[in-house]
Amino acid sequence: MTSSPVAAGAVLSLGRIYCDLVFRGLDTMPQLGREVFAGEFELTPGGGALITAAHLAGLGRPSALLARFGTDDLSLSLEATIKALGLDLQFLDRNAAAGPQLTVVMVQDGDRAFLSKRAGQARPQTLEAALAWRKAAHLHIAEYATLHEASDAIILAKQHNLTVSLDPSWDDQLIRDPDFFALSSGADIFLPNMEEAEALTGQSDPQVALVELARYFPCVALKCGAGGALLAVDGQVLRLPSPKVEVVDTTGAGDAFNAGFLHAWLSGADPQACLAAAIDAGSRSVQASGGVGSLRTEA
Repeated sequence: MTSSPVAAGAVLSLGRIYCDLVFRGLDTMPQLGREVFAGEFELTPGGGALITAAHLAGLGRPSALLARFGTDDLSLSLEATIKALGLDLQFLDRNAAAGPQLTVVMVQDGDRAFLSKRAGQARPQTLEAALAWRKAAHLHIAEYATLHEASDAIILAKQHNLTVSLDPSWDDQLIRDPDFFALSSGADIFLPNMEEAEALTGQSDPQVALVELARYFPCVALKCGAGGALLAVDGQVLRLPSPKVEVVDTTGAGDAFNAGFLHAWLSGADPQACLAAAIDAGSRSVQASGGVGSLRTEA
């Protein structure tokens, strides 16, 4: 028995690559005019596109990173780490204007705060070539901000018969964009967390927000952190809890969740199995530092 093209196909993961400066072991968060010291520090590649692609590769799914990548010293210092994640890097758009992109991650009591700087525009020059790649079966858009800049990405993907997923990823300026649902039209899978779902729908109850989002997307997987996750698909709503695990760092857990869900969905698993796989991937992620730390631990 051979796999179908979709079941065996590669995922293109579209978004920005960040250099994550992760500070852990904080007794308190920084305040203006004061200095705090971290117990631990790690420099690691980040960004939703990279983290989801890395976890997909860790699950055995061929994954190509579709992104711009800086040629500055800091960006290049992460190249060996990125290569070690097992990703297909043929569609990296290397450009001096693409870096460095930085995110300072401050972790306290398992939760985190971010301070980020973007560099240049998000649309890679390799977008059309990647979508035409014969091995590609699915396009994952890791943040609405990238879709906002590459507004034809879903349309182009559909022209190549690819399925599409979208994680909105919190952006203060864009999460309430009046064109959000119009630009996102055509996405097969929507993967928000509860904060994003509430901003988009005005609903604080997860199930009510889920039903509202299901008006726009055929499949919605809603991440509720320690509260588990909900799924709306084919007129049904499912809910599964998260297991109790030791939380080290929640950075990238939602992106790992995305990978677990997409790998199962593309493999033809039923909705409950897809949601369970997503929660399992996210739960493993929070037990290590950084978005790809659990992959290095498993290796």
